[in-house]
Amino acid sequence: MAQIDFAAEIRALRGTYTSIENVTDVEALKEEIAELSERAGEPNLWDDPAAAQVITSRLSHRQSELERLNTLVSRIDDLEVLVELGQDEDDADSMGEAEAELESIRKSLKDLEVVTLLSGEYDEREAVVTIRSGAGGVDAADFAEMLLRMYLRWAERHGYPTTVMDTSYAEEAGLKSATFEVNAPYAFGTLSVEAGTHRLVRISPFDNQGRRQTSFAAVEVIPLIEQTDSIDIPDNEIRVDVFRSSGPGGQSVNTTDSAVRLTHIPTGTVVSMQNEKSQLQNRAAAMRVLQSRLLLLKKEQEDAEKKAFAGDVKASWGDQMRSYVLNPYQMVKDLRTEHEVGNTSAVLDGAIDDFIEAGIRWRTDNRNAER
Repeated sequence: MAQIDFAAEIRALRGTYTSIENVTDVEALKEEIAELSERAGEPNLWDDPAAAQVITSRLSHRQSELERLNTLVSRIDDLEVLVELGQDEDDADSMGEAEAELESIRKSLKDLEVVTLLSGEYDEREAVVTIRSGAGGVDAADFAEMLLRMYLRWAERHGYPTTVMDTSYAEEAGLKSATFEVNAPYAFGTLSVEAGTHRLVRISPFDNQGRRQTSFAAVEVIPLIEQTDSIDIPDNEIRVDVFRSSGPGGQSVNTTDSAVRLTHIPTGTVVSMQNEKSQLQNRAAAMRVLQSRLLLLKKEQEDAEKKAFAGDVKASWGDQMRSYVLNPYQMVKDLRTEHEVGNTSAVLDGAIDDFIEAGIRWRTDNRNAER
């Protein structure tokens, strides 16, 4: 087993940390925390609960960000001390502990480094994710449900709160579409690389002849609207339809017309919500998502290069960004980054961090190349 040069490794850790610190701008971070703390301490803060929530959430995130940086410095210092003690006393247990901690710090720095790449205008926002079944019939609907579970499990692994806002069930099995929020800082910047067409290849459980089936699903990721965003929608531009919420197979889960569908007439944008029992709550949630989508449309119109975050996702042959192959072999491969793994079960259970990281680095490289 090769001897680890701890001195060189610790120097490398400090170099990586310094790079991250420079990008983060720690002094500006401290100033923002001081400003947010002052606003959070104002006696009339909660007179406007929505604005208060934005301030306290941002403060909490910024404080966590600074704490992560400070903790990493302490861990690197402690590692150096541990190595010196282990070497002086020729203590194999201490050196084994140091090796494990070295790997753990590397992982923490790598995760933090990826966050520094999220510098887009809306990257810090929470995310609204919509999954739609595409070509492939019942298998596509089942695949859409598999993807919904995959993303919810990914969020659960990270401790990110999620809210399923709308589900439209298919006739036989699976989902026509589903929309959910991921309520965590940088959720949009992180998950936006997942937007696109996903492709599944497997032996269809719905084919009595056991044939292999290819199916598709589209993933759309948009940033959650904030109260400070100026998106005014006149009432005469919105058509409101109410209907009865339903569960799988058409089974009624609500005996009142509480579900809401909003149609933005000028753009044809449609949003429906049925998660809440109250029609008023569903309408408010639908309006928030509609505003988020229109915010992106406004941004695209103002952007000279017309770059869309959600993109034109057809969910069919020729435009897939990732393939999930369950037969005749096991593999998940991202066609943009070339990242692939053979453990399909783990991926579909939410182990997608490596795909997301590769996607963020790929996107950053492309942006840098265009400058």
